[in-house]
Amino acid sequence: MNKRLITMGIIILAFSIVGKLIWSGLKSIKVDDFKPAAVIFVVDSSASNQKELAEQKKSLRQICNLLDPEDQVKILKVSQDSYLIYEGAPFNGSGIEKAMDAFTQYDQKDYGTAYGLGLKKAFSYCLTMKKDGYLPAVVVFGDLENEGAIEKQINWTLLPKNVENVQKYAPDLAMMFLYAHPEKLDLVKEKLNPVLGEKKLIVSPKQNTDKAIQRFVHALDR
Repeated sequence: MNKRLITMGIIILAFSIVGKLIWSGLKSIKVDDFKPAAVIFVVDSSASNQKELAEQKKSLRQICNLLDPEDQVKILKVSQDSYLIYEGAPFNGSGIEKAMDAFTQYDQKDYGTAYGLGLKKAFSYCLTMKKDGYLPAVVVFGDLENEGAIEKQINWTLLPKNVENVQKYAPDLAMMFLYAHPEKLDLVKEKLNPVLGEKKLIVSPKQNTDKAIQRFVHALDR
């Protein structure tokens, strides 16, 4: 009887020690602070960018496929004007494809590239989505050529200040510029790198988009 009691006592003590170790280990594990992302795409559908548009659509879908179900995307078309053509889940491939096919076709009546207006709207969506708990990001597809109405074009002098204003409320803002000529991308780095830094600003011509997209996903803290 005494041996049985001693054995039971040892077993109970062993279980207590193991349980305490497991509990201490569980307490030390840090749960990832996952934040859903809100990615706002700015897509140039003007005449000067039409030849690259098919590849840019593929890259857009590639990015969407790397996002999480909790993420949200918005797509802004840029030509003579800029307006929203899609918002919703990143995995709604059919919906995204239909919107892109319907609203990014070449229209000879449209002349200009309203990048400035498109970025202004994208920044506004970033602030709204940040309030709703999302990590905001902007992805620009296009050649970054300034054409058409001056008031709708990018003001490269004011752009860094506009980004800084967004960062006051969304310090984790990330931006990526794809498919522009290296000369234009160099201008982007010159103006925005001091504001966003290397991790949160990604630029790439069409030759290196795959690696740039991987860096972008890391910029979303994934």
